Amino acid sequence: MSHISILEGKKVLFIVENLPVPFDTRPWLEAQTLKEVGMEVSVICPRGKGHDEEPYEVINGIHIYRHPFPIEASKPVEYFLEYGISLFWEFFYSLNIFKKFKFDVIHVANPPDLLCLIALPYKLVGVKFVYDQHDVCPEVFEAKFGKRGLFYKILLFWEKLSYKLADLVIATNNSYKEIAIQRGGVNPEKVFVVRTGPDLKRIPEHIKKDDSLKKGKRYMVGYVGVIEKQEGLDYLVKVVKEIVQNFGRKDILFMIVGGGTQLPYIKELVKKEGLEEYFHFTGRVPDEVLFHCLGNCDVCVNPDLYNEASNKSTMRKIMEYMALGKPIVQTDVIEGRFTAQEASLYAKPNDARDFAQKILYLLDHPEEAKRRGLFGKKRVHEFLHWGIQKRYLIEAYKSLFLRS
Repeated sequence: MSHISILEGKKVLFIVENLPVPFDTRPWLEAQTLKEVGMEVSVICPRGKGHDEEPYEVINGIHIYRHPFPIEASKPVEYFLEYGISLFWEFFYSLNIFKKFKFDVIHVANPPDLLCLIALPYKLVGVKFVYDQHDVCPEVFEAKFGKRGLFYKILLFWEKLSYKLADLVIATNNSYKEIAIQRGGVNPEKVFVVRTGPDLKRIPEHIKKDDSLKKGKRYMVGYVGVIEKQEGLDYLVKVVKEIVQNFGRKDILFMIVGGGTQLPYIKELVKKEGLEEYFHFTGRVPDEVLFHCLGNCDVCVNPDLYNEASNKSTMRKIMEYMALGKPIVQTDVIEGRFTAQEASLYAKPNDARDFAQKILYLLDHPEEAKRRGLFGKKRVHEFLHWGIQKRYLIEAYKSLFLRS
């Protein structure tokens, strides 16, 4: 029996809280893939978060419902307020959608793991629950706030409940799969790895050279991502301080593409350290600008501090750097090594000087940098891009209905 005959006509509701769709790349790729194989797809996601969107629209045949977004949290208590209000709207919207679009599957993309509460009443009437684990929330909490305590235990509880309720768990890498099996007690047959590979149709094959981006510097080092506490931008400031003050290199601009709650703090830190000349912040930008900036970089970086969250998580930015053929410097973590392999140099954990030295090595050895960049591009094209990864999503959904 083909996957089309199994999945065609089935209805799925995605619930996404991280970003609006289609700006949240992974859920949007998943939604489009399921639409391509004949499923009827709806999405509930937030409105706002720096984007201007309609409360309701249809894109590529996918119905998108965007609920009001209360606040963008930065403190533990604010997270509970944000999630609580969002949870209300998501459940309210889901009831209205179920009345006219009796979905067979409810597919939630964490964070937060509280979204399993929306799935619970629908499971009682036969709707299947897919838990798509984008983050290990307990470890991310520890990375953000530097402690465990009561909140950490609460997050472990919600994660455990999500695993218990799930008919299918989709993990972004093998480390998450092992957590689902070992910590969550999930049957391995119910856990599928679907990596967040880049959509090659979204990434330009050729990028026009633009030395004006370097603002008079000889080299440019790029970073892209949401600028939050756990992303390591304050650590990157330490790295740049090493490069400028200890190694005496003043010919490098650091291009920071992205926005987030920590952006004002990082800008202030750069100013405090007297490094404004060496940074350029774009804020949130459209894809065209993002790839134009990164495509003109000599090296790209992922400056995560080493912790349990960064060690076990796969960063989408790494694969985007690789798709652009850029050599990379990143902290030495398990999943980062699995993804990039020879495309990257790996700095000693939390060692700003070593990270700085590895950036300088690639800038000063262009042939080696080029070799690593070409390796990364080849790896993305042969193994990691979404055109390959989406096959695993389809197989996971096939298994969901074959087990019925």
